[in-house]
Amino acid sequence: MSEYRFHLQKYRPGSKTVCPECGRKACFTRYIDEEGQISFPDNVGKCDHINSCGYHYTPKEYFNDNPTVRETLIERDGNGNVISTVIMPTVKSSPKPQPRISYLPSDWVEQSMQRFDINPLYRYLTKVAGKEKTDRLFSFYKVGTSKMWNGATVFWQIDVSENVRAGKIMGYDATTGLRIKQPFNQVSWVHSVRKIQDFHMKQCLFGEHLLSGPFAGQSARTVAIVESEKTALIAALFIPDFIWLATGGMHGSFNSEAMQVLRGREVILFPDLKATEDWKHKTKMLYSICKRATCSDLLEMMATDEQREAGLDIADFLLMEDTPQMILVKMIQRNPALQTLIDELGLELVNAEQI
Repeated sequence: MSEYRFHLQKYRPGSKTVCPECGRKACFTRYIDEEGQISFPDNVGKCDHINSCGYHYTPKEYFNDNPTVRETLIERDGNGNVISTVIMPTVKSSPKPQPRISYLPSDWVEQSMQRFDINPLYRYLTKVAGKEKTDRLFSFYKVGTSKMWNGATVFWQIDVSENVRAGKIMGYDATTGLRIKQPFNQVSWVHSVRKIQDFHMKQCLFGEHLLSGPFAGQSARTVAIVESEKTALIAALFIPDFIWLATGGMHGSFNSEAMQVLRGREVILFPDLKATEDWKHKTKMLYSICKRATCSDLLEMMATDEQREAGLDIADFLLMEDTPQMILVKMIQRNPALQTLIDELGLELVNAEQI
């Protein structure tokens, strides 16, 4: 079998598509099977933006994640006759040395944890949970503010050894809490913005630092994994019994190497509705790592066809009913004098569950 059987599709007008990670158009090249036996999913490929995105999901990784697919590979001779079933195409060559993982200065994290008054995601979450809880949440997860896009959010990826692996910069709408994707997708990386040369990014789970250090006492708590960083923050507000982590995208850091930090843990996956089947297959890689690993289908059982089509996640369901803080904000918007009354009397919002 040729070592070039699986390769990136040769360029032709219209062949490049939208990157599943950064969302930019005409920058993603898919892998193809030279023999035409396998049609890879749309996410198997490589983004052109190596420094600012770095997404690269290879056929080898795809076969490792989907062992039932690789078992169907058939090798044929020059006349088209079946020779044998092939587990993986192998190339006898010296392994290339892996570049050393690059890290960002830890003081950049601390420097970014200010000016939350201009951070749209922070402002949105204060309307959901109040300033005190949002401050605690941003401090807990080490979420920062960027100068880009009028205060975009910085989601720092800090590993269990307290190394800063990356900083993803994302723009949000302060009113809706939704990502800003028009007129362009507001997403970038700190190392790209700072123009760091030869930066070798190796992503880890967002919130991974919560598994060690001063948080080590939480080792008995179940780890819950979602796709987006914002979803992890919102879920942590509503369901604090779990340690909520995020992969940073459907495939971001969802690979065997990154998941080793979950060894011996009890883990529950909460995929977005459109990713349920894919994450169920990926759960298998966790069986030999985790004490227990399951993929929740709770959202699938609850969702309507429209919600599935929209690809809602657990945060969307948690926010379907207004919180007490959200109700208060709406009351103040209708009658601004209410805020003056609250300030003068030193009133505080009390959760009905605490009464």
